[in-house]
Amino acid sequence: MSAFRLLFNPLWRRNWRLVLLCLLAAVSWFAFTPSTPQSGLPHIDKVQHLLAFASLALVASLGWPPAPRTAALITVGLMAYGLFIELMQTQLPTRTGSMADWLTDGVGIGLGLLLHRALRPRG
Repeated sequence: MSAFRLLFNPLWRRNWRLVLLCLLAAVSWFAFTPSTPQSGLPHIDKVQHLLAFASLALVASLGWPPAPRTAALITVGLMAYGLFIELMQTQLPTRTGSMADWLTDGVGIGLGLLLHRALRPRG
C-alpha cells in the first residue's frame, strides 16, 4: 500500500480529526498570544496564514469521507474560524485584525483542498 493510500485509509479518519483539534489549538495559541517582532522577511505573516489554513484544510479533508458537501463545510467552517480570529485580534492590545489576513486564510483553505484532491488515490 502506498503512503498516500495509507493517509486516505478510512480507519485513520478519527486520528485525523484529533490532529485537526491539535492544529486548531496551536493556531489559536499563536493567534491570541502577544505578537513577537517580525523576522524581517517580507510578507512572512501572509505565508504563515497560508500554511496554517492549508494544513487545517488538508487535515480536515482527511478526517471525513470525500464529498462535495464535505469540502463546502470545511471551507465555510475554516473561513468562519479565520474571521473569528481576525475579529478577536482587533480587541487584543498587541494584535490587529486584517481583512488581507482573512483573505489569505481563504487562499490557504483552497490550496489545502486542492492538495487533498491531488493526492487522493484514484479508483
